[in-house]
Amino acid sequence: MHRDIGYYWMRLGVYLGIGICLGTIFYQVGHSYSSIQARCEVIMYTTALLTFMAIGGFPSFVEDVKVFRRERLSGHYGVAEFVISNTLSATPYLAVIAVIPGAMLYYLTGLTKGPDRFAYFVVNLCMCTLLVESMMMIIAVIVPDFLMGIIVGAGVQGVMMLNGGFFRLPNELPKPVWKYPCYYISFHKYAVQGFYKNEFIGQTFPSDQLVEKNVTISGLRVLQEKLQVEMGYSKWVNIAILCGMMVLYRVMFFAIVKIAEEVRPKLRGMRCKLCK
Repeated sequence: MHRDIGYYWMRLGVYLGIGICLGTIFYQVGHSYSSIQARCEVIMYTTALLTFMAIGGFPSFVEDVKVFRRERLSGHYGVAEFVISNTLSATPYLAVIAVIPGAMLYYLTGLTKGPDRFAYFVVNLCMCTLLVESMMMIIAVIVPDFLMGIIVGAGVQGVMMLNGGFFRLPNELPKPVWKYPCYYISFHKYAVQGFYKNEFIGQTFPSDQLVEKNVTISGLRVLQEKLQVEMGYSKWVNIAILCGMMVLYRVMFFAIVKIAEEVRPKLRGMRCKLCK
């Protein structure tokens, strides 16, 4: 994986480029009323695009799975070893692509300062990339063709993005299907709301001067009224949910591979009988 230029280093270069572009476009958004919307746009774009870029690693996932299946048939190691080793080997790299572009983006845009807030931003971003990598592993097993897999992965992420609570506020989503269950199974919901809490709690902004003059609004009010964020739990619960979803996807990958190992020989046997 380290030697794969496309999988690691090209993605890091693209992430750095996006970080510079986003940081300079939203350079020092300030604390005006309009900065509320600007901060939300920075957060959503970061969550959506930087996680969407994980699709670029899909061809490498397909090759990894092919190597794994060949070595698995040779009896070198099992499914659990593959899942654990893949997770451990990918995590440091994903941490790098979260920390370096994240730091550039965070300080260029002038998001809420503080080492604890920056640490949360990076951890959330890293957890999102790990989660999407886990999702793409599942797709790589189900759809081994890399072109079709990229299309499927892009479609799944696109639907999740639409239900993340940014393009359409949670209370405005149609309840059948789109809010229940799609909104609650979209990882964008938990990532974006965690970012929102990290950014707005403890802040104050001037109100819209066309509506109320010489009045300030708190970040808590922005979260509850403007963004409709669920405030019944801490931002760290959002991280815990993302972590749980990542583990669930890895377990699903494990289960799918194990089931495929049992089903494939039976299907071959049935085909042989039909041929006879």
